[in-house]
Amino acid sequence: MASTELDSHYVLVLFITVFLAMVCDGTCVGVNWGTMATHQLPPDRVVEMLRANGFKKLKLFEYDERILGALIGSDIEVMLGIPNYMLKELSEDSGVAAASWVDANVSSYCYTGGVHIKYVAVGNEPFLRTYNGTYLDLILPALKNIQQALNHFGLGSHVKATVPFNADIYNSPESNPVPSAGDFRPEARELTIEILQFLHLNDAPFTVNIYPFLSLYGNNYFPMDFAFFDGTSKPLRDGDMIYTNVFDANLDTLVWALDKAGYPDMQIIVGEVGWPTDGDKNANIKNAKRFNQGMLQHALSGHGSPLRKGIIDVYLFSLVDENAKSIAPGSFERHWGIFEFDGKPKYELDLSGFKDNKGLTPVEGVRYMDKQWCVLNPHADDLVDLPDSIDYACSLSDCTPLGYGSSCNQLSAQGNASYAFNMYYQLNGQREWDCDFSGLAIVTDKDPSEGDCQFPVMIDQGHSLLVHRGFSAMLFTFFVGYIEFLILL
Repeated sequence: MASTELDSHYVLVLFITVFLAMVCDGTCVGVNWGTMATHQLPPDRVVEMLRANGFKKLKLFEYDERILGALIGSDIEVMLGIPNYMLKELSEDSGVAAASWVDANVSSYCYTGGVHIKYVAVGNEPFLRTYNGTYLDLILPALKNIQQALNHFGLGSHVKATVPFNADIYNSPESNPVPSAGDFRPEARELTIEILQFLHLNDAPFTVNIYPFLSLYGNNYFPMDFAFFDGTSKPLRDGDMIYTNVFDANLDTLVWALDKAGYPDMQIIVGEVGWPTDGDKNANIKNAKRFNQGMLQHALSGHGSPLRKGIIDVYLFSLVDENAKSIAPGSFERHWGIFEFDGKPKYELDLSGFKDNKGLTPVEGVRYMDKQWCVLNPHADDLVDLPDSIDYACSLSDCTPLGYGSSCNQLSAQGNASYAFNMYYQLNGQREWDCDFSGLAIVTDKDPSEGDCQFPVMIDQGHSLLVHRGFSAMLFTFFVGYIEFLILL
């Protein structure tokens, strides 16, 4: 190749690289911010961290006055969620509850210089098989009422209601497990198509949560390398299409399902995708970095999936660890964050998708409780009650790192006791009487952490999750009652 051709080629590559960095350096990838934690980070500090890292899109699972207040003037695009427990009230024929919710939580923030709310996520995975159909009759009426309320307040042209579905809403038969055989689940297909029709009429996207980790977690024979993006020795062939990772295969199964339903070009948002760092033998920092960095590079490259070319609209799951989440699906549920509970990055992650070794900016100015820990008293000689004390401490705190294959699995029996005692002690605000356990525990100023097993000191001035949620529910009930009162007048 001639020198001038090389120069022009270099300039073109440089231009494309710079252009993509400008367009997609955080602007093409979002993140989920869950708040199921006993000790919350200050929302204003978290928003500063989001901006410092270049995140331009954020998904919230429910209204939080403090978080939305911190987002005012930030220009971060927001998908605001509505929890499933609100669906029944929001689905009522009158639409009063939906109108009050939109008025209080959306229109109140949608002004020049306010919060850039772009989507309202109605429910969260309402068709999940484990819900046994609880929300099937509620989701479409709630979706319609919310969109109509958005229209009523003059927001419908730029704020769209969508429904985040779990990927179990569609599948391929076991007899032909390829994307082209995919379709929506038979028992929910008719209702799903009705939802698709409504989304299409309102120019709203289809939102889906895809978790390659769960493919590996639920099947010991699942090929490890197929869960990631850096190649596989056994690709999946589907006609002329070749799939080298399960994410693309899953996404294209949805594309085929949409095509068969009559909506081949519907916009798709991947509302949740990520990899946990603890709570399972495959949940660790190495795998999480490998997956998330590969996901970012893949999503932002423009290559797309074999059926859907272009940049993939994704929201990483999740921003920070949540130690109060249910572990019914698995202990890993509390460890999806790319940041620790206190806003410290767990690993380097290049949000531009270029796989550079770029560190993430932490949350600044975090205040901690005193550097002291509750551990097993080395002089305790009557250990008859120790097993019951450990069980009690773990039942009221978070001992998931002690599980098989997890970060603290290598601790001795004494180490397990100390970890359990400390978590209980920290989550209860380091109160003196919470480090006793009938004389089995003592407070120490020596950090008992071992290797990858960290004994945390919690954030100072954390507030109760139950109190916070209770207040939100009370506030919602008040608004509904007030609107009904006005109608009666």
